[in-house]
Amino acid sequence: MKSVTEDIKNNSLKQVYLFYGEEVYLKQQYKKKLRDAVLPDGDTMNLSVYSGKGIDVNEVIAQAETMPFFAEHRLILLEDSGFFKNASPQLAEYIPVIPEGTILLFVENEVDKRGKLYKAVKAKGRVVEFTSQDEKTLTRWILGILNQENKQITRSAMTLFLERTGTDMERIRQELEKLICYCMERDTINEEDVQMICCGQTENKIFEMINAMAEKKQKRAMELYYDLLALKEPPMRILYLITRQFNLLMQVKELRQSGYDGKAIGERLKMAGFIVRNYIRQAECFTLDGLRQAVRDCVEMEEAVKTGRMNDVMSVEFLLVKYSR
Repeated sequence: MKSVTEDIKNNSLKQVYLFYGEEVYLKQQYKKKLRDAVLPDGDTMNLSVYSGKGIDVNEVIAQAETMPFFAEHRLILLEDSGFFKNASPQLAEYIPVIPEGTILLFVENEVDKRGKLYKAVKAKGRVVEFTSQDEKTLTRWILGILNQENKQITRSAMTLFLERTGTDMERIRQELEKLICYCMERDTINEEDVQMICCGQTENKIFEMINAMAEKKQKRAMELYYDLLALKEPPMRILYLITRQFNLLMQVKELRQSGYDGKAIGERLKMAGFIVRNYIRQAECFTLDGLRQAVRDCVEMEEAVKTGRMNDVMSVEFLLVKYSR
């Protein structure tokens, strides 16, 4: 990311850029930043945008060959093209000979680093991966936004806020705007404000559900499940998330027993620090054998539903009853 900022600052733009990764908010921010640098004053005459699968490569190349109209550069933006997952030899061959006044910007979710197109872009221009940010970076970013609004937040409120929003920066931004509006008349945001305003993600409800199962609070586990059903969450998605949760807990438990600390576990499983702490705490409620059995039971429930031996709603109920009784 710093490399793109330096390119813009030094007016040394590359001819081709590839932005990819799971952090959508940052990708969109840097896309806008680069677009504004290449085409100042809202120039749309020299902007061509292509989106989705089925983009005509010949048309893209034809646009790239067109000289800028009373401007220094022409920008061609391609989003979610899939070219970096499905081979595009024609584009890979074209990248090294792009005309001087043309800049290509690819914005993708996934890429194959072994592909010819990826290698061609890396050799000719700039490749930037946008990954989920760590707890320290997110905290600093949140505090910066709050400072602009003359707001402060307590430490406990910040911890709860991140637990409820996760690491998705777009979601954080949306929830933060709601929180700032709610606390308009006050300077400090506290834990009660976060509890009142910030909705928990589906994943958080799954986390609470497994907490309830570990604590043998069957009624609470069922309530959380029926809440998710009321919110139109498909039972099979809930089953998938429960399976995923038990699987992550099993991995955390295994790593802890192998002597890994929280930081090392986070690096191995690519989790933010505050998430790892919660998983370690929850994993202590189960034995390793118990977690392995839970994963097996989840897989068996999925198979039972797919083969018609059990109703999808009942499959999750079976797990909740078994592990919370």
